[in-house]
Amino acid sequence: MIHIKPKLNASLIAIIAEGFSSRLSFGLISFILPLYAHHLGLSLTEIGLLASLNTIIAIALKPLTGWLSDRFGLKRIFIISVCLRSLVALLNAYAVVPWQLYSVRMAHGLATSLRDPSSNALIADNGGEKAVASAFAWYQTAKSVAGSLGKALAGVLLALTAANYSFVFFVAFLLSVLPLVVVALFVKETHPEKQSISTPKVSTQPVQKQAVKGIRNSWQSIAPYIGFGFLISCTAEMMTGLFPILAIEYAGLSEVQVGIIFSISTFAVLILGPLFGWLSDNVSRKLVLMIRGLANMLSSLIFIFFPGFLGIAIGKLADDAGKSAFRPAWGSLMAHVSSFDKQRRAQTMSWMSMGEDAGDIVGPILSGFLWSTWGITFALGTRVALAIVTEIYSLTLANSMEKRISYNGDTKEFKDTAYLPKVHILNDDIRQAEK
Repeated sequence: MIHIKPKLNASLIAIIAEGFSSRLSFGLISFILPLYAHHLGLSLTEIGLLASLNTIIAIALKPLTGWLSDRFGLKRIFIISVCLRSLVALLNAYAVVPWQLYSVRMAHGLATSLRDPSSNALIADNGGEKAVASAFAWYQTAKSVAGSLGKALAGVLLALTAANYSFVFFVAFLLSVLPLVVVALFVKETHPEKQSISTPKVSTQPVQKQAVKGIRNSWQSIAPYIGFGFLISCTAEMMTGLFPILAIEYAGLSEVQVGIIFSISTFAVLILGPLFGWLSDNVSRKLVLMIRGLANMLSSLIFIFFPGFLGIAIGKLADDAGKSAFRPAWGSLMAHVSSFDKQRRAQTMSWMSMGEDAGDIVGPILSGFLWSTWGITFALGTRVALAIVTEIYSLTLANSMEKRISYNGDTKEFKDTAYLPKVHILNDDIRQAEK
């Protein structure tokens, strides 16, 4: 019998609960913020910049905030990010001119840059080596469901309050600040200096044991993963923001039919997310990562050749299935790569997630440009081509990464792990250990 539920501890449950509550709040804000900005007189271009400004700021600051998380403690920075994000939700209610909205959105980007590296590192620490993908799967599933519920709740609240934006922003503030006490009481962080590096034992000699502590993830070893995250995220997000237009304008579906498709997709994510997490932990992370690219190709081809209700529904389901596969496997990959230098785990994960965030920005812009210039068929065809490139890159990355540790000119083979980075023990560290 297959068990896909990870071994949850109180710390992990608290992190997942915070993710659910924060994404519920974010769903409210993401739904009403464009409407509120339009109400204040911002143009569509200005609203588009407003919507992406927080991600741009987060990308720029993540290397610094990742270092801060490692330097001052994951839990401490995580709590600060929750407080700042809650404050941002409240400040939206008092923003009445464009520059105030932009300022608050930039503060939101700062909160995101603080939160993502610390939360990812905490999940990696508390998920366990054999269930880290499942931990990321449950975390992402909770966030996905909460995001959908938040948008639905925002529409209801706007209808009940006659578009009282300030009230909805205040509700978002309450939802964001709600898990703060739970995080403060139950989230625990490990201390890297008390742990050994999660690499195989090279030798039993004292000098070698000391030298193992010198392992560092170099920029050269992390850069390929940043590119991989960018490619797969860019391809995945090309149709995310434009899907309602694709379904209604291109396929001719009604708003009700589109709502049904979203409901089916949300229900499927509840099942597929934990399932793919289990597959990544127990079968093959490499296989689960490849599903994302295959899903991009399949969904795009279905959108092109079967533009009806059934085709759009199946394509959307395939697309979301790919996203459900990618998130836990990517989280597991970040946890694995960062485990070679746990004292800089958050910093390593922040660099890796930068590529993913950049893809989230570039993808919709690219698809919008291609669609408006050459048509939807060309845009979807480009998405298929990019998905193929991503699959080739994925296989090349897996095959090129040497599955060994280089120790003072000698190599020691160890257990095969997909997408293992090349790491080195510095000669200076060896010489210092010999002294």
